[in-house]
Amino acid sequence: MAYVKIATPYPGLEIYRGEKVIYAALKSPHQVISTCRVNGGIRSDISFVANHQACEPKPCHPEAHKKCLAIRDPLAYHRFICEYHGLLPEKTVLLGTAANMTMAGLARESFPLPDGEELLVFCLVTAGVETNAGRAGDPSQVCEWEGRFHKLSEKAQTASENQGTINIMVFMNQELAPCALVRAVKMATEAKTSVLEELHVPSRYSEGLATGTGTDQIAIASLRTDRKPLRGAGKHVKLGELLAKAVRAALFQALSLQNKRTKETIRYVPRLLERFGLGEEALLSALSAHLSPEIYDWFLRNKYALLSDTGLVAHVLSYVHLWDQVRLRLIPKDMQAEVLLDQAALVACALAQRRKDFYLLFKELIPYQDDPRKLLIAALARGFCAKWENELGKTTGVVSL
Repeated sequence: MAYVKIATPYPGLEIYRGEKVIYAALKSPHQVISTCRVNGGIRSDISFVANHQACEPKPCHPEAHKKCLAIRDPLAYHRFICEYHGLLPEKTVLLGTAANMTMAGLARESFPLPDGEELLVFCLVTAGVETNAGRAGDPSQVCEWEGRFHKLSEKAQTASENQGTINIMVFMNQELAPCALVRAVKMATEAKTSVLEELHVPSRYSEGLATGTGTDQIAIASLRTDRKPLRGAGKHVKLGELLAKAVRAALFQALSLQNKRTKETIRYVPRLLERFGLGEEALLSALSAHLSPEIYDWFLRNKYALLSDTGLVAHVLSYVHLWDQVRLRLIPKDMQAEVLLDQAALVACALAQRRKDFYLLFKELIPYQDDPRKLLIAALARGFCAKWENELGKTTGVVSL
């Protein structure tokens, strides 16, 4: 089987890609920490760090896992994949995902050290967040006991159905003490969460923003040297900064390639409202109840231009932020309706491009003040109708208010 070397970040480390796999060959001794079920934890005898595409993202049939024993016998599955790719099972940590290995993100960060040496961090990430992203504290799906995972509800997904995963592989050319390796895992996780927040990745299990997926994995390797091991990997230390920057850059790239999720593509109202059950199909369906067939057809024909307007997106972002603060009870209960109504009227004004009509639109939206979801839908509908009225120079009276 043919494998192509895609990077040599530093002497002692080579990165290869082949059939549904990317692996790092540790040509010099490294200290490795990983979340892998086989050979996981902190190890000093690892020769390969691998990331394997277990199946296609959609569909991902459970039988594909059963044949390779991925779920019921991880050790046998680990051995099967390692031997298939010529990796030593007892010296390999293996991450699994449904993400495509050709859509991995790669990043390198470095800093010159006082004695002329270099501190280098290389990061490789595969990522998918469309089906399995979640927020820390969301309702769990299963409970592990005596080696088995028991479903907590009939709707709970199996591990083979949870197809979204962020796998992070980090390599450093300097040795880290065990405490720094653990801290590096924490820093990489914080960096990952910051990217998901900036890209407004929704939890698939709640109305919150995702902090990761339910199956995320990580492996970090540091080169063994004859120097004193580094003991700091937090925010105040250069290593922590380099690590976070490399993870962020690689994850941004991976999400762009795998899910086409970028800061440009999320400037679209339905993508910002997914976690509230108002993705494109649901939002358009809700709007159709407020608009006459003629105006709804006009909306559909112009939906991308309308719902990607940067002014509208900005006001919807503000509305979503306030909606979050209402959910989190940061805004006192007696102020909730008022602040959401204010912002809803601004949303309508932004879509209509008629700021002078703020108080008129505010009053027309009052009947929806008790339901943030219905209020926002009504604001979008009323704003579009006001824009239509502006174009025709007459009142249409088509919104069900």
